[in-house]
Amino acid sequence: MHPAPSVILFTTLSGLGFGLLTFLGLGYPGVTGWVAFVFYAIAYALAVGGLLASTFHLGRPERALKAFSQWKTSWLSREGLCAVAALMVMGLFALGAIFLQQDWRLLGILGAALSLATVFTTSMIYTQLKTIPRWNMALTPVMFLSVSLAGGALLAGKESWAIWLLLLAGAVQLAYWGKGDGAFAASGTTMKTATGLGGNLGAKQSGATVRAFEPPHTGSNYLLREFVYVVGRKHAFKLRAIALTLGFALPILFLALPMENLLIKHLMAGFAVLSHMIGVAVSRWLFFAQAEHVVGLYYGKR
Repeated sequence: MHPAPSVILFTTLSGLGFGLLTFLGLGYPGVTGWVAFVFYAIAYALAVGGLLASTFHLGRPERALKAFSQWKTSWLSREGLCAVAALMVMGLFALGAIFLQQDWRLLGILGAALSLATVFTTSMIYTQLKTIPRWNMALTPVMFLSVSLAGGALLAGKESWAIWLLLLAGAVQLAYWGKGDGAFAASGTTMKTATGLGGNLGAKQSGATVRAFEPPHTGSNYLLREFVYVVGRKHAFKLRAIALTLGFALPILFLALPMENLLIKHLMAGFAVLSHMIGVAVSRWLFFAQAEHVVGLYYGKR
Protein backbone atom coordinates (compact mmCIF):
# COMPACT_ATOMS: atom_id res chain seq x y z
CA MET A 1 0.00 0.00 0.00
CA HIS A 2 1.03 3.62 -0.45
CA PRO A 3 2.91 4.62 2.74
CA ALA A 4 1.22 7.93 3.56
CA PRO A 5 3.34 10.11 5.92
CA SER A 6 0.30 10.78 8.11
CA VAL A 7 -0.27 7.14 9.04
CA ILE A 8 3.47 6.61 9.63
CA LEU A 9 3.51 9.56 12.05
CA PHE A 10 0.27 8.36 13.62
CA THR A 11 1.37 4.78 14.34
CA THR A 12 4.87 5.84 15.43
CA LEU A 13 4.04 8.77 17.71
CA SER A 14 0.80 7.47 19.23
CA GLY A 15 2.43 4.13 20.06
CA LEU A 16 5.22 5.90 21.94
CA GLY A 17 2.84 8.28 23.66
CA PHE A 18 0.41 5.65 24.88
CA GLY A 19 3.34 3.41 25.83
CA LEU A 20 4.67 6.15 28.12
CA LEU A 21 1.17 6.78 29.52
CA THR A 22 0.98 3.05 30.33
CA PHE A 23 4.11 3.22 32.45
CA LEU A 24 3.08 6.49 34.09
CA GLY A 25 -0.26 4.96 35.01
CA LEU A 26 1.52 2.04 36.63
CA GLY A 27 3.69 4.43 38.64
CA TYR A 28 6.89 4.37 36.58
CA PRO A 29 8.50 6.75 37.16
CA GLY A 30 6.80 7.69 40.40
CA VAL A 31 7.07 11.44 39.94
CA THR A 32 5.01 14.39 41.15
CA GLY A 33 5.00 18.15 40.73
CA TRP A 34 6.75 19.79 37.80
CA VAL A 35 8.80 16.69 37.03
CA ALA A 36 5.55 14.81 36.50
CA PHE A 37 4.31 17.70 34.34
CA VAL A 38 7.26 17.21 31.97
CA PHE A 39 6.64 13.48 31.62
CA TYR A 40 2.91 13.92 31.01
CA ALA A 41 3.54 16.78 28.58
CA ILE A 42 5.80 14.50 26.50
CA ALA A 43 3.30 11.62 26.64
CA TYR A 44 0.35 13.79 25.61
CA ALA A 45 2.32 15.57 22.89
CA LEU A 46 3.19 12.21 21.31
CA ALA A 47 -0.22 10.58 21.78
CA VAL A 48 -2.34 13.55 20.75
CA GLY A 49 0.09 14.55 18.00
CA GLY A 50 -0.13 11.06 16.54
CA LEU A 51 -3.92 11.05 16.70
CA LEU A 52 -4.10 14.43 14.98
CA ALA A 53 -1.74 13.21 12.26
CA SER A 54 -4.13 10.32 11.58
CA THR A 55 -6.80 12.77 10.42
CA PHE A 56 -4.58 14.14 7.62
CA HIS A 57 -5.20 11.11 5.39
CA LEU A 58 -8.98 11.33 5.71
CA GLY A 59 -10.87 12.52 2.68
CA ARG A 60 -13.30 14.52 4.86
CA PRO A 61 -11.53 15.24 8.19
CA GLU A 62 -14.51 17.31 9.38
CA ARG A 63 -16.53 14.09 9.52
CA ALA A 64 -14.06 12.31 11.80
CA LEU A 65 -16.39 12.63 14.80
CA LYS A 66 -18.92 10.36 13.07
CA ALA A 67 -16.47 7.46 13.43
CA PHE A 68 -17.22 7.29 17.16
CA SER A 69 -20.76 6.08 16.50
CA GLN A 70 -19.71 2.81 14.83
CA TRP A 71 -18.09 1.15 17.86
CA LYS A 72 -20.11 -2.08 17.47
CA THR A 73 -18.52 -2.95 14.12
CA SER A 74 -15.53 -0.67 13.55
CA TRP A 75 -12.08 -1.02 15.11
CA LEU A 76 -11.40 2.57 14.05
CA SER A 77 -14.33 3.70 16.19
CA ARG A 78 -13.19 1.54 19.11
CA GLU A 79 -9.73 3.03 18.81
CA GLY A 80 -11.14 6.55 19.01
CA LEU A 81 -13.24 5.74 22.06
CA CYS A 82 -10.34 4.00 23.83
CA ALA A 83 -8.02 6.91 23.03
CA VAL A 84 -10.42 9.53 24.41
CA ALA A 85 -11.10 7.44 27.52
CA ALA A 86 -7.37 6.86 28.11
CA LEU A 87 -6.52 10.53 27.72
CA MET A 88 -9.34 11.61 30.05
CA VAL A 89 -8.52 9.07 32.78
CA MET A 90 -4.78 9.72 32.58
CA GLY A 91 -5.50 13.45 32.57
CA LEU A 92 -7.22 13.13 35.96
CA PHE A 93 -4.39 10.93 37.22
CA ALA A 94 -1.87 13.54 36.03
CA LEU A 95 -3.73 16.36 37.80
CA GLY A 96 -3.48 14.43 41.06
CA ALA A 97 0.24 13.79 40.61
CA ILE A 98 1.16 17.31 39.45
CA PHE A 99 -0.95 19.59 41.62
CA LEU A 100 -2.04 17.47 44.59
CA GLN A 101 1.00 15.19 45.02
CA GLN A 102 -1.44 12.27 45.00
CA ASP A 103 -1.07 8.78 43.56
CA TRP A 104 -4.56 7.55 42.73
CA ARG A 105 -3.44 4.00 42.02
CA LEU A 106 -6.70 2.47 40.75
CA LEU A 107 -7.20 5.40 38.38
CA GLY A 108 -3.64 4.97 37.09
CA ILE A 109 -4.11 1.24 36.49
CA LEU A 110 -7.34 1.93 34.60
CA GLY A 111 -5.59 4.58 32.50
CA ALA A 112 -2.70 2.20 31.75
CA ALA A 113 -5.14 -0.50 30.64
CA LEU A 114 -7.00 1.94 28.39
CA SER A 115 -3.69 3.14 26.90
CA LEU A 116 -2.72 -0.41 25.97
CA ALA A 117 -6.24 -1.00 24.66
CA THR A 118 -5.80 2.02 22.38
CA VAL A 119 -2.63 0.54 20.89
CA PHE A 120 -4.36 -2.82 20.49
CA THR A 121 -7.38 -1.34 18.73
CA THR A 122 -5.05 0.59 16.42
CA SER A 123 -3.36 -2.65 15.44
CA MET A 124 -6.70 -4.37 14.87
CA ILE A 125 -7.65 -1.78 12.25
CA TYR A 126 -4.99 -3.44 10.08
CA THR A 127 -5.16 -7.01 11.44
CA GLN A 128 -8.84 -7.43 10.46
CA LEU A 129 -8.17 -6.81 6.74
CA LYS A 130 -8.25 -10.21 5.01
CA THR A 131 -7.50 -8.47 1.71
CA ILE A 132 -3.97 -7.79 3.02
CA PRO A 133 -2.57 -11.16 4.17
CA ARG A 134 0.64 -9.58 5.55
CA TRP A 135 -1.46 -7.71 8.13
CA ASN A 136 -4.09 -10.39 8.70
CA MET A 137 -2.21 -12.41 11.33
CA ALA A 138 -1.87 -12.60 15.11
CA LEU A 139 1.67 -11.17 15.09
CA THR A 140 0.42 -7.74 13.99
CA PRO A 141 -1.09 -6.69 17.38
CA VAL A 142 1.81 -8.37 19.20
CA MET A 143 4.24 -6.27 17.18
CA PHE A 144 2.35 -3.02 17.87
CA LEU A 145 2.08 -3.71 21.60
CA SER A 146 5.70 -4.83 22.07
CA VAL A 147 7.08 -1.77 20.26
CA SER A 148 4.79 0.54 22.25
CA LEU A 149 5.89 -0.95 25.57
CA ALA A 150 9.57 -0.82 24.60
CA GLY A 151 9.28 2.84 23.62
CA GLY A 152 7.30 3.61 26.75
CA ALA A 153 9.95 2.04 28.96
CA LEU A 154 12.63 4.09 27.17
CA LEU A 155 10.76 7.36 27.71
CA ALA A 156 9.91 6.46 31.31
CA GLY A 157 13.60 5.96 32.13
CA LYS A 158 13.18 2.30 33.06
CA GLU A 159 16.47 1.33 31.43
CA SER A 160 16.71 -2.26 32.65
CA TRP A 161 13.15 -2.96 31.53
CA ALA A 162 13.72 -1.13 28.26
CA ILE A 163 16.64 -3.36 27.28
CA TRP A 164 14.57 -6.54 27.67
CA LEU A 165 11.50 -5.03 26.04
CA LEU A 166 13.61 -3.80 23.10
CA LEU A 167 15.03 -7.30 22.68
CA LEU A 168 11.50 -8.73 22.74
CA ALA A 169 10.18 -6.11 20.31
CA GLY A 170 13.10 -6.70 17.93
CA ALA A 171 12.48 -10.45 17.99
CA VAL A 172 8.75 -9.93 17.33
CA GLN A 173 9.57 -7.56 14.47
CA LEU A 174 11.83 -10.18 12.87
CA ALA A 175 9.17 -12.86 13.31
CA TYR A 176 6.57 -10.54 11.78
CA TRP A 177 8.72 -9.92 8.70
CA GLY A 178 9.52 -13.61 8.37
CA LYS A 179 5.91 -14.75 8.50
CA GLY A 180 4.66 -11.77 6.55
CA ASP A 181 6.90 -12.54 3.56
CA GLY A 182 5.04 -15.79 2.99
CA ALA A 183 1.59 -14.61 4.07
CA PHE A 184 0.28 -13.77 0.59
CA ALA A 185 1.25 -17.16 -0.84
CA ALA A 186 -0.05 -18.96 2.27
CA SER A 187 -3.43 -17.23 1.94
CA GLY A 188 -4.08 -19.16 -1.28
CA THR A 189 -5.33 -16.05 -3.05
CA THR A 190 -4.65 -16.18 -6.80
CA MET A 191 -6.14 -14.84 -10.01
CA LYS A 192 -8.36 -17.95 -9.98
CA THR A 193 -9.81 -17.27 -6.55
CA ALA A 194 -10.01 -13.52 -7.19
CA THR A 195 -12.09 -13.97 -10.34
CA GLY A 196 -13.96 -17.10 -9.25
CA LEU A 197 -12.90 -18.89 -12.43
CA GLY A 198 -10.81 -21.58 -10.77
CA GLY A 199 -13.67 -23.93 -10.01
CA ASN A 200 -15.79 -23.19 -13.07
CA LEU A 201 -13.52 -24.34 -15.89
CA GLY A 202 -14.43 -28.02 -15.75
CA ALA A 203 -12.31 -31.00 -14.65
CA LYS A 204 -10.17 -31.00 -17.79
CA GLN A 205 -9.27 -27.32 -17.53
CA SER A 206 -9.07 -27.14 -13.71
CA GLY A 207 -5.28 -26.90 -13.82
CA ALA A 208 -5.28 -24.12 -16.39
CA THR A 209 -3.67 -20.79 -15.58
CA VAL A 210 -6.00 -17.83 -15.26
CA ARG A 211 -4.50 -14.54 -16.35
CA ALA A 212 -5.69 -11.14 -17.48
CA PHE A 213 -6.03 -10.77 -21.25
CA GLU A 214 -5.08 -7.09 -21.01
CA PRO A 215 -4.90 -4.40 -18.29
CA PRO A 216 -8.27 -3.07 -17.10
CA HIS A 217 -7.29 0.41 -18.33
CA THR A 218 -4.34 2.19 -19.89
CA GLY A 219 -3.71 4.85 -17.23
CA SER A 220 -3.26 4.93 -13.47
CA ASN A 221 -6.15 5.08 -11.03
CA TYR A 222 -6.90 5.28 -7.31
CA LEU A 223 -6.44 1.55 -6.72
CA LEU A 224 -2.99 1.53 -8.28
CA ARG A 225 -1.90 4.66 -6.43
CA GLU A 226 -3.13 3.57 -2.99
CA PHE A 227 -3.17 -0.24 -2.94
CA VAL A 228 -0.44 -1.38 -5.33
CA TYR A 229 2.95 -0.24 -4.08
CA VAL A 230 5.94 -2.45 -4.88
CA VAL A 231 9.18 -2.33 -2.88
CA GLY A 232 12.27 -3.97 -4.37
CA ARG A 233 13.60 -6.92 -2.37
CA LYS A 234 17.11 -5.44 -2.00
CA HIS A 235 15.66 -2.07 -1.01
CA ALA A 236 13.40 -3.71 1.58
CA PHE A 237 16.33 -5.69 3.04
CA LYS A 238 18.37 -2.50 3.53
CA LEU A 239 15.46 -0.71 5.17
CA ARG A 240 14.86 -3.66 7.49
CA ALA A 241 18.51 -3.59 8.53
CA ILE A 242 18.24 0.16 9.21
CA ALA A 243 15.02 -0.31 11.19
CA LEU A 244 16.52 -3.08 13.35
CA THR A 245 19.76 -1.20 13.93
CA LEU A 246 18.24 2.16 14.78
CA GLY A 247 15.05 0.91 16.39
CA PHE A 248 16.42 -1.79 18.66
CA ALA A 249 20.18 -2.55 18.47
CA LEU A 250 21.55 0.99 18.96
CA PRO A 251 19.15 1.89 21.80
CA ILE A 252 20.16 -1.29 23.64
CA LEU A 253 23.83 -0.40 23.09
CA PHE A 254 23.33 3.15 24.35
CA LEU A 255 21.56 1.88 27.47
CA ALA A 256 24.00 -0.96 28.17
CA LEU A 257 27.19 1.15 27.98
CA PRO A 258 28.59 1.71 31.49
CA MET A 259 28.45 5.44 32.20
CA GLU A 260 29.47 6.99 35.52
CA ASN A 261 28.94 10.59 34.45
CA LEU A 262 25.27 11.43 35.00
CA LEU A 263 25.14 14.00 32.18
CA ILE A 264 26.61 11.58 29.63
CA LYS A 265 24.25 8.87 30.85
CA HIS A 266 21.25 11.14 30.21
CA LEU A 267 22.64 12.04 26.78
CA MET A 268 22.96 8.36 25.90
CA ALA A 269 19.38 7.79 27.02
CA GLY A 270 18.28 10.69 24.79
CA PHE A 271 20.16 9.22 21.83
CA ALA A 272 18.51 5.87 22.53
CA VAL A 273 15.04 7.45 22.37
CA LEU A 274 15.81 9.38 19.18
CA SER A 275 17.34 6.33 17.49
CA HIS A 276 14.36 4.19 18.50
CA MET A 277 11.87 6.69 17.09
CA ILE A 278 13.65 6.85 13.74
CA GLY A 279 13.96 3.07 13.55
CA VAL A 280 10.27 2.55 14.35
CA ALA A 281 9.31 5.12 11.70
CA VAL A 282 11.34 3.19 9.11
CA SER A 283 9.73 -0.10 10.12
CA ARG A 284 6.28 1.49 9.90
CA TRP A 285 7.07 2.76 6.40
CA LEU A 286 7.80 -0.84 5.46
CA PHE A 287 4.67 -1.98 7.29
CA PHE A 288 2.57 -0.03 4.80
CA ALA A 289 4.81 -0.17 1.71
CA GLN A 290 5.08 -3.99 1.79
CA ALA A 291 1.38 -4.60 2.41
CA GLU A 292 0.31 -6.54 -0.69
CA HIS A 293 -3.37 -5.91 -1.36
CA VAL A 294 -5.12 -8.68 -3.32
CA VAL A 295 -6.44 -6.12 -5.82
CA GLY A 296 -2.93 -6.13 -7.28
CA LEU A 297 -3.72 -9.52 -8.81
CA TYR A 298 -5.90 -7.80 -11.42
CA TYR A 299 -2.95 -5.70 -12.52
CA GLY A 300 -0.33 -8.45 -12.57
CA LYS A 301 1.49 -6.96 -9.56
CA ARG A 302 1.26 -9.97 -7.24
